Amino acid sequence: MIKLKRVYDAAETTDGLRFLVERLWPRGIKKIDLKMDEWLKDIGPSHDLRLWFAHDPKKWDDFRKRYFAELDSRPEIWQPLVTAAQHGTVTLIYSSREPAFNNAVALKEYLEEKIK
Repeated sequence: MIKLKRVYDAAETTDGLRFLVERLWPRGIKKIDLKMDEWLKDIGPSHDLRLWFAHDPKKWDDFRKRYFAELDSRPEIWQPLVTAAQHGTVTLIYSSREPAFNNAVALKEYLEEKIK
């Protein structure tokens, strides 16, 4: 099972393994304070893609296609998440204020498709 949660929300035991899936460290949070199992910065969209997208809902479909292409070229960065999700709960944590159009939402969709 894969869940999503903002980094600013409290960690819970039901989160299972917690992975930060952002290329940049979230603002206002000390590394020592964030409860996570691992920071997977390389799983986030490339710098150029992130800047181009800028959480614009009109670009969502194109963002997903481009991001999925980036992920397709690097299975070594996402395969461990698929394996972990097949054995228990995985929570992807992200910092975006936009809950519907962010890289964690797209990544969750991508990973769930790989699990099928």
